[in-house]
Amino acid sequence: MAKPVLAVIDYVIIIAVLLTTLFFGLRYARKQNSTQNYFAAKGRVPAWAIGMSLLATLISSVTFLGYPGEGYSSNWILLVQGLMVPVVLLGTIWFIVPLFRKVIGLSTYEYFEKRFGLFARYYSSIAFVLRQFSGMGTVFFLLAVALSNMTGGNTFAIIVVVGVIIIAVNLLGGMEAVIWLDVFQGFMLFASGLLCLIVLVFSIDGGPSEIWKVASAGGRTGFGPYDINFTRLTFIVMAINGLFYGIQKYGTDQTVVQRYLTAKTDKAAIRASLLGISLTVPVWTMFMLIGTCLFVYYKQHPLPADTNANAVFPFFIMTKLPSGVIGFILAAMISAAICSLSADLNSLAAVGVEDYYKKFRPNKSDKEYLNGGKWLIVISGIISIAIGGIYINIGNEGILGIIFTLYAIFSGGIVGVFLLGIFSARANRQGVNIAIGVCILFTSYAFLTSTPIGLGQNKSLLLDLGKYNFTHNKLMLGVYSHLVVIVVGYVASLFFPKPVLDQRLLYSGWRQSRKGQNSQIEELTNAH
Repeated sequence: MAKPVLAVIDYVIIIAVLLTTLFFGLRYARKQNSTQNYFAAKGRVPAWAIGMSLLATLISSVTFLGYPGEGYSSNWILLVQGLMVPVVLLGTIWFIVPLFRKVIGLSTYEYFEKRFGLFARYYSSIAFVLRQFSGMGTVFFLLAVALSNMTGGNTFAIIVVVGVIIIAVNLLGGMEAVIWLDVFQGFMLFASGLLCLIVLVFSIDGGPSEIWKVASAGGRTGFGPYDINFTRLTFIVMAINGLFYGIQKYGTDQTVVQRYLTAKTDKAAIRASLLGISLTVPVWTMFMLIGTCLFVYYKQHPLPADTNANAVFPFFIMTKLPSGVIGFILAAMISAAICSLSADLNSLAAVGVEDYYKKFRPNKSDKEYLNGGKWLIVISGIISIAIGGIYINIGNEGILGIIFTLYAIFSGGIVGVFLLGIFSARANRQGVNIAIGVCILFTSYAFLTSTPIGLGQNKSLLLDLGKYNFTHNKLMLGVYSHLVVIVVGYVASLFFPKPVLDQRLLYSGWRQSRKGQNSQIEELTNAH
Protein backbone atom coordinates (compact mmCIF):
# COMPACT_ATOMS: atom_id res chain seq x y z
CA MET A 1 0.00 0.00 0.00
CA ALA A 2 1.54 3.30 -1.09
CA LYS A 3 2.19 5.83 1.63
CA PRO A 4 0.38 9.16 1.06
CA VAL A 5 2.52 12.29 1.34
CA LEU A 6 1.70 15.06 3.81
CA ALA A 7 1.30 18.60 2.53
CA VAL A 8 3.40 21.49 3.82
CA ILE A 9 0.43 22.85 5.83
CA ASP A 10 0.17 19.52 7.67
CA TYR A 11 3.81 19.65 8.73
CA VAL A 12 3.39 23.28 9.81
CA ILE A 13 0.45 22.37 12.07
CA ILE A 14 2.27 19.37 13.60
CA ILE A 15 5.43 21.41 14.28
CA ALA A 16 3.33 24.23 15.78
CA VAL A 17 1.70 21.80 18.20
CA LEU A 18 5.05 20.32 19.20
CA LEU A 19 6.46 23.81 19.83
CA THR A 20 3.36 24.65 21.89
CA THR A 21 4.06 21.55 23.93
CA LEU A 22 7.58 22.77 24.71
CA PHE A 23 6.16 26.24 25.50
CA PHE A 24 4.08 24.79 28.34
CA GLY A 25 7.23 23.31 29.82
CA LEU A 26 9.05 26.66 29.64
CA ARG A 27 6.00 28.60 30.86
CA TYR A 28 5.98 26.90 34.28
CA ALA A 29 9.70 26.12 34.63
CA ARG A 30 10.49 28.90 37.12
CA LYS A 31 7.91 27.63 39.64
CA GLN A 32 9.44 24.15 39.99
CA ASN A 33 11.57 24.84 43.06
CA SER A 34 10.36 22.05 45.40
CA THR A 35 9.16 18.45 45.14
CA GLN A 36 5.63 19.50 46.16
CA ASN A 37 5.47 22.13 43.41
CA TYR A 38 7.10 19.84 40.88
CA PHE A 39 4.93 16.78 41.47
CA ALA A 40 1.68 18.22 42.88
CA ALA A 41 1.43 21.95 41.89
CA LYS A 42 -0.26 22.43 45.26
CA GLY A 43 -3.42 24.52 44.99
CA ARG A 44 -2.44 26.33 41.80
CA VAL A 45 -4.73 24.50 39.35
CA PRO A 46 -8.56 24.86 39.19
CA ALA A 47 -10.83 21.80 39.39
CA TRP A 48 -12.02 22.01 35.78
CA ALA A 49 -8.42 21.92 34.51
CA ILE A 50 -7.65 18.89 36.69
CA GLY A 51 -10.74 17.19 35.25
CA MET A 52 -9.54 17.85 31.72
CA SER A 53 -6.14 16.56 32.75
CA LEU A 54 -7.70 13.31 33.98
CA LEU A 55 -9.41 12.98 30.60
CA ALA A 56 -6.15 13.50 28.73
CA THR A 57 -4.31 11.13 31.07
CA LEU A 58 -6.76 8.30 30.39
CA ILE A 59 -6.97 9.01 26.65
CA SER A 60 -3.89 8.25 24.55
CA SER A 61 -2.94 6.78 21.19
CA VAL A 62 -4.36 3.53 22.61
CA THR A 63 -7.77 5.21 22.45
CA PHE A 64 -7.07 7.06 19.21
CA LEU A 65 -5.94 3.95 17.33
CA GLY A 66 -6.81 0.91 19.45
CA TYR A 67 -10.52 1.64 19.87
CA PRO A 68 -11.20 2.32 16.17
CA GLY A 69 -9.21 -0.83 15.37
CA GLU A 70 -11.38 -2.90 17.71
CA GLY A 71 -14.59 -1.24 16.51
CA TYR A 72 -13.60 -2.08 12.93
CA SER A 73 -12.72 -5.74 13.59
CA SER A 74 -15.17 -6.64 16.38
CA ASN A 75 -18.16 -5.37 18.35
CA TRP A 76 -18.16 -3.00 21.35
CA ILE A 77 -17.30 -5.56 24.04
CA LEU A 78 -13.97 -3.95 25.00
CA LEU A 79 -15.87 -0.73 25.74
CA VAL A 80 -17.63 -2.45 28.65
CA GLN A 81 -14.62 -1.99 30.93
CA GLY A 82 -14.77 1.79 30.52
CA LEU A 83 -18.54 1.87 30.98
CA MET A 84 -18.18 0.23 34.40
CA VAL A 85 -15.86 2.98 35.67
CA PRO A 86 -18.66 5.53 36.43
CA VAL A 87 -20.46 2.85 38.46
CA VAL A 88 -17.40 2.44 40.66
CA LEU A 89 -16.52 6.12 40.77
CA LEU A 90 -19.95 7.34 41.88
CA GLY A 91 -19.89 4.88 44.78
CA THR A 92 -16.36 5.47 46.03
CA ILE A 93 -15.03 8.89 45.09
CA TRP A 94 -16.70 10.62 48.05
CA PHE A 95 -14.48 8.95 50.64
CA ILE A 96 -11.42 7.95 48.58
CA VAL A 97 -10.48 11.56 47.81
CA PRO A 98 -10.55 12.95 51.38
CA LEU A 99 -8.86 9.79 52.66
CA PHE A 100 -5.83 10.20 50.40
CA ARG A 101 -5.63 13.96 50.88
CA LYS A 102 -5.47 13.48 54.66
CA VAL A 103 -3.16 10.49 55.09
CA ILE A 104 -0.50 10.61 52.32
CA GLY A 105 2.08 13.13 51.23
CA LEU A 106 2.63 12.37 47.55
CA SER A 107 2.78 8.62 46.84
CA THR A 108 -0.43 6.58 46.73
CA TYR A 109 1.48 3.65 48.15
CA GLU A 110 2.25 5.49 51.37
CA TYR A 111 -1.30 4.51 52.33
CA PHE A 112 -0.44 0.82 51.89
CA GLU A 113 2.54 1.20 54.23
CA LYS A 114 0.51 3.00 56.89
CA ARG A 115 -2.15 0.32 56.72
CA PHE A 116 -0.11 -2.88 56.19
CA GLY A 117 3.61 -2.09 56.38
CA LEU A 118 6.57 -1.70 54.02
CA PHE A 119 6.12 -4.94 52.09
CA ALA A 120 2.61 -3.95 50.97
CA ARG A 121 3.92 -0.54 49.90
CA TYR A 122 6.77 -1.92 47.82
CA TYR A 123 4.62 -4.66 46.29
CA SER A 124 1.90 -2.22 45.19
CA SER A 125 4.36 0.39 43.90
CA ILE A 126 6.33 -2.20 41.91
CA ALA A 127 3.08 -3.45 40.35
CA PHE A 128 2.30 0.17 39.39
CA VAL A 129 5.73 0.62 37.82
CA LEU A 130 5.36 -2.57 35.74
CA ARG A 131 1.90 -1.51 34.53
CA GLN A 132 3.14 1.95 33.63
CA PHE A 133 6.14 0.79 31.64
CA SER A 134 4.11 -1.81 29.69
CA GLY A 135 1.42 0.80 28.97
CA MET A 136 3.86 3.56 28.01
CA GLY A 137 5.70 1.25 25.64
CA THR A 138 2.38 0.45 23.98
CA VAL A 139 1.48 4.13 23.57
CA PHE A 140 4.85 4.86 21.98
CA PHE A 141 4.49 1.84 19.70
CA LEU A 142 0.98 2.61 18.45
CA LEU A 143 1.78 6.26 17.79
CA ALA A 144 5.01 5.46 15.98
CA VAL A 145 3.47 2.75 13.77
CA ALA A 146 0.58 5.03 12.81
CA LEU A 147 2.79 8.02 12.02
CA SER A 148 5.24 5.80 10.13
CA ASN A 149 2.44 4.47 7.93
CA MET A 150 1.15 7.99 7.35
CA THR A 151 4.39 9.84 6.73
CA GLY A 152 6.89 7.16 5.73
CA GLY A 153 9.12 8.15 8.66
CA ASN A 154 11.26 5.70 10.59
CA THR A 155 9.22 4.08 13.37
CA PHE A 156 11.88 4.08 16.07
CA ALA A 157 13.01 7.61 15.18
CA ILE A 158 9.44 8.82 15.80
CA ILE A 159 9.44 7.14 19.21
CA VAL A 160 12.73 8.84 20.10
CA VAL A 161 11.60 12.32 18.98
CA VAL A 162 8.30 12.14 20.87
CA GLY A 163 10.07 10.66 23.89
CA VAL A 164 12.62 13.49 24.03
CA ILE A 165 9.85 16.11 23.88
CA ILE A 166 7.96 14.43 26.72
CA ILE A 167 11.08 14.23 28.87
CA ALA A 168 11.84 17.90 28.18
CA VAL A 169 8.33 19.07 29.14
CA ASN A 170 8.46 17.15 32.42
CA LEU A 171 11.98 18.32 33.29
CA LEU A 172 11.06 21.95 32.72
CA GLY A 173 7.49 22.39 33.92
CA GLY A 174 6.61 19.49 36.21
CA MET A 175 2.99 18.58 37.00
CA GLU A 176 1.63 22.09 36.48
CA ALA A 177 2.89 22.12 32.88
CA VAL A 178 1.54 18.59 32.36
CA ILE A 179 -1.97 19.58 33.53
CA TRP A 180 -2.25 22.74 31.41
CA LEU A 181 -0.84 20.87 28.43
CA ASP A 182 -3.54 18.26 29.03
CA VAL A 183 -6.20 20.96 28.89
CA PHE A 184 -4.94 22.28 25.55
CA GLN A 185 -4.55 18.85 24.02
CA GLY A 186 -7.77 17.46 25.49
CA PHE A 187 -9.75 19.98 23.43
CA MET A 188 -7.76 19.03 20.33
CA LEU A 189 -8.40 15.34 20.89
CA PHE A 190 -12.14 15.70 21.31
CA ALA A 191 -12.46 18.05 18.33
CA SER A 192 -10.48 15.75 16.03
CA GLY A 193 -12.45 12.64 17.02
CA LEU A 194 -15.76 14.42 16.56
CA LEU A 195 -14.65 15.77 13.18
CA CYS A 196 -13.68 12.28 11.96
CA LEU A 197 -16.95 10.76 13.15
CA ILE A 198 -19.02 13.45 11.40
CA VAL A 199 -17.06 13.05 8.15
CA LEU A 200 -17.50 9.27 8.29
CA VAL A 201 -21.25 9.42 8.92
CA PHE A 202 -21.80 11.80 5.99
CA SER A 203 -19.48 9.75 3.74
CA ILE A 204 -21.50 6.55 4.11
CA ASP A 205 -24.29 6.03 1.59
CA GLY A 206 -27.52 5.68 3.54
CA GLY A 207 -26.39 7.56 6.65
CA PRO A 208 -26.99 6.40 10.25
CA SER A 209 -29.71 3.87 9.38
CA GLU A 210 -27.39 2.12 6.91
CA ILE A 211 -24.54 2.21 9.42
CA TRP A 212 -26.68 0.42 12.01
CA LYS A 213 -28.03 -2.08 9.48
CA VAL A 214 -24.65 -3.08 8.01
CA ALA A 215 -22.81 -3.01 11.35
CA SER A 216 -25.46 -5.19 12.99
CA ALA A 217 -25.41 -7.67 10.12
CA GLY A 218 -21.61 -7.80 10.36
CA GLY A 219 -21.54 -8.43 14.12
CA ARG A 220 -20.10 -4.98 14.88
CA THR A 221 -22.75 -3.83 17.38
CA GLY A 222 -23.62 -4.92 20.91
CA PHE A 223 -21.49 -6.02 23.83
CA GLY A 224 -21.85 -9.80 23.55
CA PRO A 225 -21.48 -12.68 23.82
CA TYR A 226 -23.66 -12.52 26.93
CA ASP A 227 -23.36 -16.09 28.21
CA ILE A 228 -21.81 -16.76 31.62
CA ASN A 229 -18.51 -18.20 30.46
CA PHE A 230 -15.21 -17.20 32.02
CA THR A 231 -13.03 -19.10 29.54
CA ARG A 232 -13.50 -16.58 26.74
CA LEU A 233 -14.13 -12.87 26.30
CA THR A 234 -17.76 -12.27 27.25
CA PHE A 235 -19.83 -9.37 28.57
CA ILE A 236 -19.72 -10.74 32.11
CA VAL A 237 -15.91 -11.07 31.96
CA MET A 238 -15.49 -7.47 30.82
CA ALA A 239 -18.07 -6.15 33.32
CA ILE A 240 -16.44 -7.84 36.33
CA ASN A 241 -12.99 -6.83 35.10
CA GLY A 242 -14.26 -3.27 34.60
CA LEU A 243 -15.46 -2.99 38.20
CA PHE A 244 -12.05 -3.94 39.55
CA TYR A 245 -10.33 -1.79 36.92
CA GLY A 246 -12.35 1.23 38.10
CA ILE A 247 -11.36 0.68 41.74
CA GLN A 248 -7.74 0.15 40.78
CA LYS A 249 -7.53 3.19 38.52
CA TYR A 250 -9.31 5.66 40.83
CA GLY A 251 -8.31 4.13 44.15
CA THR A 252 -4.74 2.89 43.73
CA ASP A 253 -3.23 4.41 40.57
CA GLN A 254 -0.65 7.14 41.17
CA THR A 255 -1.48 9.02 37.94
CA VAL A 256 -5.04 9.59 39.19
CA VAL A 257 -4.43 9.96 42.94
CA GLN A 258 -1.76 12.57 42.21
CA ARG A 259 -4.53 14.69 40.65
CA TYR A 260 -6.52 14.47 43.90
CA LEU A 261 -3.53 15.95 45.73
CA THR A 262 -3.15 18.74 43.18
CA ALA A 263 -6.62 20.19 43.83
CA LYS A 264 -7.13 23.01 46.32
CA THR A 265 -9.84 21.26 48.38
CA ASP A 266 -11.50 17.86 48.75
CA LYS A 267 -14.60 19.14 46.96
CA ALA A 268 -12.50 20.47 44.07
CA ALA A 269 -10.77 17.07 43.73
CA ILE A 270 -14.15 15.28 43.69
CA ARG A 271 -15.53 17.70 41.09
CA ALA A 272 -12.43 17.20 38.95
CA SER A 273 -12.81 13.40 39.10
CA LEU A 274 -16.49 13.51 38.17
CA LEU A 275 -15.75 15.88 35.29
CA GLY A 276 -12.89 13.72 34.04
CA ILE A 277 -14.89 10.49 33.92
CA SER A 278 -18.01 12.22 32.53
CA LEU A 279 -15.84 13.27 29.57
CA THR A 280 -13.78 10.09 29.28
CA VAL A 281 -16.64 7.63 28.69
CA PRO A 282 -18.12 9.63 25.77
CA VAL A 283 -14.65 9.91 24.20
CA TRP A 284 -14.03 6.16 24.50
CA THR A 285 -17.47 5.57 22.97
CA MET A 286 -16.86 8.04 20.16
CA PHE A 287 -13.65 6.35 19.04
CA MET A 288 -15.23 2.89 19.20
CA LEU A 289 -18.07 4.20 17.01
CA ILE A 290 -15.49 5.54 14.57
CA GLY A 291 -14.29 1.96 14.16
CA THR A 292 -17.86 0.77 13.55
CA CYS A 293 -18.37 3.45 10.90
CA LEU A 294 -15.05 2.53 9.27
CA PHE A 295 -16.29 -1.07 8.95
CA VAL A 296 -19.42 0.11 7.13
CA TYR A 297 -17.56 2.67 4.99
CA TYR A 298 -15.06 0.11 3.75
CA LYS A 299 -17.83 -2.34 3.00
CA GLN A 300 -18.92 0.24 0.44
CA HIS A 301 -15.36 1.20 -0.57
CA PRO A 302 -13.13 -1.89 -0.24
CA LEU A 303 -9.71 -1.52 1.39
CA PRO A 304 -6.39 -2.76 0.00
CA ALA A 305 -6.09 -6.45 0.89
CA ASP A 306 -3.07 -6.08 3.20
CA THR A 307 -4.54 -3.45 5.55
CA ASN A 308 -4.29 -4.31 9.25
CA ALA A 309 -7.24 -3.41 11.50
CA ASN A 310 -5.15 -0.94 13.51
CA ALA A 311 -4.06 0.77 10.28
CA VAL A 312 -7.59 1.34 8.92
CA PHE A 313 -8.23 4.61 10.77
CA PRO A 314 -4.86 6.13 9.80
CA PHE A 315 -5.48 5.03 6.18
CA PHE A 316 -8.86 6.79 6.20
CA ILE A 317 -7.35 9.97 7.63
CA MET A 318 -4.60 10.08 5.01
CA THR A 319 -6.72 9.22 1.98
CA LYS A 320 -10.12 10.79 2.65
CA LEU A 321 -9.45 14.02 4.54
CA PRO A 322 -8.11 17.29 3.07
CA SER A 323 -4.69 18.78 3.79
CA GLY A 324 -4.71 20.87 6.93
CA VAL A 325 -7.37 18.68 8.50
CA ILE A 326 -4.92 15.77 8.25
CA GLY A 327 -2.26 17.83 10.01
CA PHE A 328 -4.70 18.83 12.77
CA ILE A 329 -5.75 15.21 13.39
CA LEU A 330 -2.17 13.93 13.37
CA ALA A 331 -1.24 16.71 15.78
CA ALA A 332 -4.15 15.67 18.03
CA MET A 333 -2.97 12.06 17.86
CA ILE A 334 0.55 13.08 18.89
CA SER A 335 -0.92 15.31 21.59
CA ALA A 336 -2.97 12.44 23.02
CA ALA A 337 0.17 10.35 23.35
CA ILE A 338 2.19 13.22 24.83
CA CYS A 339 -0.51 13.95 27.44
CA SER A 340 -0.80 10.36 28.59
CA LEU A 341 2.95 9.72 28.58
CA SER A 342 3.77 13.00 30.35
CA ALA A 343 1.42 12.15 33.22
CA ASP A 344 2.80 8.61 33.41
CA LEU A 345 6.37 9.86 33.48
CA ASN A 346 5.69 12.42 36.21
CA SER A 347 3.88 9.81 38.33
CA LEU A 348 6.66 7.25 37.90
CA ALA A 349 9.20 9.81 39.09
CA ALA A 350 6.99 10.79 42.05
CA VAL A 351 6.74 7.14 43.13
CA GLY A 352 10.47 6.71 42.59
CA VAL A 353 11.30 9.65 44.86
CA GLU A 354 8.74 8.97 47.60
CA ASP A 355 8.84 5.17 47.74
CA TYR A 356 12.51 4.51 47.00
CA TYR A 357 14.86 7.49 46.89
CA LYS A 358 13.70 8.91 50.24
CA LYS A 359 13.82 5.44 51.79
CA PHE A 360 17.39 4.77 50.65
CA ARG A 361 18.62 8.33 51.29
CA PRO A 362 16.56 9.69 54.21
CA ASN A 363 16.84 13.16 55.76
CA LYS A 364 18.33 14.79 52.68
CA SER A 365 17.45 18.27 51.40
CA ASP A 366 14.35 18.80 49.29
CA LYS A 367 16.61 20.11 46.52
CA GLU A 368 18.39 16.75 46.35
CA TYR A 369 15.04 14.92 46.13
CA LEU A 370 13.90 17.31 43.39
CA ASN A 371 17.06 16.66 41.37
CA GLY A 372 16.63 12.93 41.98
CA GLY A 373 13.09 13.15 40.62
CA LYS A 374 14.32 14.84 37.46
CA TRP A 375 16.92 12.14 36.92
CA LEU A 376 14.21 9.52 37.38
CA ILE A 377 12.15 11.22 34.68
CA VAL A 378 15.06 10.96 32.24
CA ILE A 379 15.74 7.31 33.13
CA SER A 380 12.05 6.33 33.00
CA GLY A 381 11.64 8.07 29.66
CA ILE A 382 14.59 6.20 28.15
CA ILE A 383 13.28 2.85 29.44
CA SER A 384 9.83 3.56 27.96
CA ILE A 385 11.36 4.47 24.61
CA ALA A 386 13.30 1.18 24.67
CA ILE A 387 10.13 -0.82 25.46
CA GLY A 388 8.33 0.89 22.57
CA GLY A 389 11.21 -0.19 20.33
CA ILE A 390 10.84 -3.78 21.55
CA TYR A 391 7.10 -3.71 20.77
CA ILE A 392 7.93 -2.78 17.17
CA ASN A 393 9.44 -6.24 16.72
CA ILE A 394 6.42 -8.00 18.27
CA GLY A 395 3.72 -6.69 15.93
CA ASN A 396 0.42 -4.88 16.44
CA GLU A 397 -2.30 -7.51 16.23
CA GLY A 398 -5.08 -6.93 18.75
CA ILE A 399 -3.09 -4.38 20.71
CA LEU A 400 -6.03 -3.30 22.90
CA GLY A 401 -6.59 -6.86 24.05
CA ILE A 402 -2.87 -7.22 24.82
CA ILE A 403 -2.93 -4.05 26.91
CA PHE A 404 -5.93 -5.23 28.92
CA THR A 405 -4.21 -8.59 29.48
CA LEU A 406 -0.99 -6.98 30.72
CA TYR A 407 -3.01 -4.73 33.01
CA ALA A 408 -4.78 -7.77 34.46
CA ILE A 409 -1.49 -9.62 35.04
CA PHE A 410 0.24 -6.64 36.66
CA SER A 411 -2.79 -5.90 38.84
CA GLY A 412 -1.38 -8.47 41.25
CA GLY A 413 -4.19 -8.29 43.85
CA ILE A 414 -3.64 -4.57 44.53
CA VAL A 415 -7.38 -3.89 44.64
CA GLY A 416 -7.75 -6.71 47.16
CA VAL A 417 -5.15 -5.10 49.43
CA PHE A 418 -6.85 -1.70 49.04
CA LEU A 419 -10.35 -3.02 49.79
CA LEU A 420 -9.14 -4.90 52.87
CA GLY A 421 -7.39 -1.74 54.03
CA ILE A 422 -10.42 0.47 53.55
CA PHE A 423 -13.25 -1.76 54.75
CA SER A 424 -11.78 -4.27 57.23
CA ALA A 425 -10.49 -3.06 60.58
CA ARG A 426 -9.63 -6.70 61.35
CA ALA A 427 -7.20 -7.15 58.42
CA ASN A 428 -3.59 -6.81 59.53
CA ARG A 429 -0.04 -6.70 58.19
CA GLN A 430 0.74 -10.39 58.72
CA GLY A 431 -2.45 -11.59 57.05
CA VAL A 432 -2.04 -9.33 54.03
CA ASN A 433 1.62 -10.30 53.57
CA ILE A 434 0.59 -13.96 53.48
CA ALA A 435 -2.16 -13.10 50.98
CA ILE A 436 0.29 -11.27 48.72
CA GLY A 437 2.58 -14.32 48.73
CA VAL A 438 -0.33 -16.60 47.79
CA CYS A 439 -1.39 -14.11 45.09
CA ILE A 440 2.11 -14.12 43.54
CA LEU A 441 2.05 -17.92 43.41
CA PHE A 442 -1.44 -17.97 41.90
CA THR A 443 -0.63 -15.31 39.28
CA SER A 444 2.56 -17.15 38.30
CA TYR A 445 0.68 -20.44 37.97
CA ALA A 446 -2.14 -18.91 35.91
CA PHE A 447 0.21 -17.03 33.60
CA LEU A 448 2.59 -19.95 33.01
CA THR A 449 -0.17 -22.51 32.35
CA SER A 450 -2.10 -20.28 29.94
CA THR A 451 0.63 -18.58 27.90
CA PRO A 452 1.77 -20.31 24.68
CA ILE A 453 5.19 -19.90 23.10
CA GLY A 454 6.44 -20.87 19.67
CA LEU A 455 4.99 -20.47 16.18
CA GLY A 456 2.19 -22.21 14.31
CA GLN A 457 1.73 -25.87 15.18
CA ASN A 458 4.87 -25.82 17.34
CA LYS A 459 3.21 -23.72 20.03
CA SER A 460 3.35 -25.06 23.57
CA LEU A 461 2.53 -23.68 27.02
CA LEU A 462 5.24 -22.22 29.21
CA LEU A 463 4.11 -24.78 31.80
CA ASP A 464 1.68 -27.56 30.87
CA LEU A 465 -0.15 -29.17 33.80
CA GLY A 466 -2.79 -30.85 31.65
CA LYS A 467 -6.28 -30.58 33.13
CA TYR A 468 -4.90 -28.33 35.90
CA ASN A 469 -3.96 -25.53 33.49
CA PHE A 470 -5.56 -22.11 33.96
CA THR A 471 -8.17 -22.04 31.19
CA HIS A 472 -10.18 -18.92 32.00
CA ASN A 473 -9.79 -15.70 30.03
CA LYS A 474 -6.67 -13.80 31.12
CA LEU A 475 -8.73 -10.74 32.04
CA MET A 476 -10.16 -12.86 34.85
CA LEU A 477 -6.65 -13.44 36.14
CA GLY A 478 -6.60 -9.92 37.55
CA VAL A 479 -10.05 -10.37 39.10
CA TYR A 480 -9.11 -13.66 40.75
CA SER A 481 -5.86 -12.20 42.11
CA HIS A 482 -7.85 -9.50 43.94
CA LEU A 483 -10.32 -12.06 45.31
CA VAL A 484 -7.46 -14.31 46.45
CA VAL A 485 -5.97 -11.43 48.44
CA ILE A 486 -9.32 -10.48 49.99
CA VAL A 487 -10.21 -14.03 51.11
CA VAL A 488 -6.73 -15.22 52.13
CA GLY A 489 -5.83 -11.87 53.67
CA TYR A 490 -8.92 -11.71 55.88
CA VAL A 491 -8.78 -15.36 56.99
CA ALA A 492 -5.03 -15.23 57.67
CA SER A 493 -5.48 -12.01 59.68
CA LEU A 494 -7.71 -13.87 62.15
CA PHE A 495 -4.66 -15.82 63.35
CA PHE A 496 -2.86 -12.62 64.38
CA PRO A 497 -3.75 -9.80 66.82
CA LYS A 498 -6.21 -7.15 65.73
CA PRO A 499 -4.24 -4.05 64.67
CA VAL A 500 -4.42 -0.67 66.38
CA LEU A 501 -5.34 1.70 63.57
CA ASP A 502 -5.56 5.36 62.71
CA GLN A 503 -9.29 5.59 62.00
CA ARG A 504 -8.64 7.99 59.12
CA LEU A 505 -7.35 4.96 57.14
CA LEU A 506 -10.78 3.29 57.18
CA TYR A 507 -14.11 3.89 55.47
CA SER A 508 -15.76 3.66 58.89
CA GLY A 509 -13.51 6.48 60.07
CA TRP A 510 -14.67 8.64 57.19
CA ARG A 511 -18.30 7.88 58.09
CA GLN A 512 -17.70 8.86 61.71
CA SER A 513 -16.02 12.13 60.71
CA ARG A 514 -18.93 12.93 58.40
CA LYS A 515 -21.42 12.30 61.22
CA GLY A 516 -19.35 14.53 63.49
CA GLN A 517 -19.33 17.33 60.92
CA ASN A 518 -23.09 17.02 60.37
CA SER A 519 -23.70 17.11 64.15
CA GLN A 520 -21.64 20.29 64.48
CA ILE A 521 -23.55 21.93 61.63
CA GLU A 522 -26.85 20.92 63.23
CA GLU A 523 -25.79 22.32 66.61
CA LEU A 524 -24.75 25.64 65.05
CA THR A 525 -28.03 25.82 63.14
CA ASN A 526 -30.09 25.19 66.29
CA ALA A 527 -28.05 27.74 68.21
CA HIS A 528 -29.01 30.43 65.71
